[in-house]
Amino acid sequence: MARNFHRKDRLSALTEINVTPLIDLAFALLIIFMVTTPLLEQTIDVNLPVEASKSQADEREEFQAITVDKSGDYYWSDEKVSLQELRDLLDIMAMDAAPPVLSIRADSALPYQEVITVIDLIKQRKLSKISLDTKVK
Repeated sequence: MARNFHRKDRLSALTEINVTPLIDLAFALLIIFMVTTPLLEQTIDVNLPVEASKSQADEREEFQAITVDKSGDYYWSDEKVSLQELRDLLDIMAMDAAPPVLSIRADSALPYQEVITVIDLIKQRKLSKISLDTKVK
């Protein structure tokens, strides 16, 4: 005797929801997240201060250079300053109605935290025009 797979009443509503595709989707998403999460946490040793091409900056803008050399010394233009003197100079600049663009120049061998320290000092004074200088390949 052969089985009959046709419904008796085709106009009646289905009382069962087929959840198999939803379970398949959930497992597929779980696998995707399990594979991609460890990849997001990996750190890659990169040398960020090298730029492929030099972009054209607006020549009319005023720039103020802040340099951090390999030994961690701070320079305001060409003048060596301490961290406290740098804070004072940034405080004076923050009072200006139209402060210049702050150009941060840091040695590529310098720990990244030193650059972040300078950026934090700038952000604490609500100065928003920042340029990170790089060298061209």
